[in-house]
Amino acid sequence: MTVVIRPAEKRDVPAVAELIEEIERFYGTAETGIQTFDERRSQVEEALFGSPPLASALLVEDGAGDIAGLAAYSFLWPAAGSSHSLFLKELYVRATLRRQGIGARLMEELRTIAAARPGCSRVEWMTDSDNPGARAFYTSLGFTEFDGKIVYRVDSGTA
Repeated sequence: MTVVIRPAEKRDVPAVAELIEEIERFYGTAETGIQTFDERRSQVEEALFGSPPLASALLVEDGAGDIAGLAAYSFLWPAAGSSHSLFLKELYVRATLRRQGIGARLMEELRTIAAARPGCSRVEWMTDSDNPGARAFYTSLGFTEFDGKIVYRVDSGTA
């Protein structure tokens, strides 16, 4: 199947909000933990198109024009020295399109975006240690796991 990978546009907000629900279910979020569509739509719009935007996204558009995947990312500073990095927060491709090279194309596009941005020294991302599929995917692309950091997380106290 032919797909198009392109930056998210404001008209994509409802489709991205729907895809976020699918991603939440993929990760096993309980039904009670899934936001309403209107909450997701509002958060997607604020994150991608607020002032200033908090993040960017590449979308996978299938042959029918439906959104079938995304790579959500932000730029972080500092990275090495005074440079910054592109941080990939989420890479997701619908099950119907997996194992067709689309994830690899998304990763390559992210590397291209990072290389084109002055002062961006690297691309960084994480995956869960108990996600063997994701770990195998990244290994298949020639990436090695970095074990030099421990991730900490705390809730902000807001919903």
